[in-house]
Amino acid sequence: MRRFIFAVFLVVACATVAAADAIEDAESTYNRGDYTKAARLLRPLADQGNARAQFNLGVMYERGQGVPQFDTEAVQWYRKAAEQGHASAQFNLGMLYFNGQGVPQNAQEAEKWFRLAAKQGDASVQFNLGVMYAKGQGVPQDVREAVYWYRKAAEQGYSSAQFNLGLMYGKGQGIPQDAQEAAKWYRLAADQGHAHAQSNLGVMYYTGHAVPQNDREAFKWIRRAAEQGQANAQSNLGLMYAKGRGVPQDVARAYMWYSVASEALGGVDGREAEKNRDLTASQMTSAQIVKAQEMTRRCQQSKFKICD
Repeated sequence: MRRFIFAVFLVVACATVAAADAIEDAESTYNRGDYTKAARLLRPLADQGNARAQFNLGVMYERGQGVPQFDTEAVQWYRKAAEQGHASAQFNLGMLYFNGQGVPQNAQEAEKWFRLAAKQGDASVQFNLGVMYAKGQGVPQDVREAVYWYRKAAEQGYSSAQFNLGLMYGKGQGIPQDAQEAAKWYRLAADQGHAHAQSNLGVMYYTGHAVPQNDREAFKWIRRAAEQGQANAQSNLGLMYAKGRGVPQDVARAYMWYSVASEALGGVDGREAEKNRDLTASQMTSAQIVKAQEMTRRCQQSKFKICD
């Protein structure tokens, strides 16, 4: 009996490997941008009940990639995969119900699919569900529920959830306000390269809020965020160069970062950065301003990689 079961297992395993190879081939074709061929490869797999193929085919119908754009077809394929427990299909099906695409709009049905997806432990789905509860999009607004799902995703190391959980602790939304907990979650996200978390953590070191005041640490984190294009960090980095905090004073670099920030921010914050740039310029020679303007162009053209 054991030999018979073992033999059957081998046959099933071989079939599973073949199916895995086929779906990976189809997905590789899709990633190369050959959507028509990808759809042709996916359809027989989807017809055979492969949930991954059904999900991918749903995506292609929703986007009109390699097939006509057709929301009702997308709903059909998402549902087939969702009913097999495919988390991303469940989430996408929920979005279609939320938006009324291919199905009548139905917030309760949307929430049902969102929760089924999130309960499977997919961190990205849990994070998105947290965002929806925080904003009241597709579900009743509930900041405590948002915190619950952010935490689920954050504990799996999902950096955006860690950052958002830090924000909730910082503002006391859905959870008692706790600046030290906010700093903890910002640091976890910042260590993974999350620019907004790096910026907020840097500000906390700059002001000494919930962490020891440390200009060098502030400069380190704010610079990392600025080099990723985080506009508030760029303005703050200009301030640090202007004041010589955490770094030797350098009016040319202060001018450069204020200039970069003023264009990126716009509005009131952009005007404030522009005002600070002009104040810095009043302390510079004409030659220094010309040099700083060239540094600004180089920094922007390199997408903040060459800003020295």
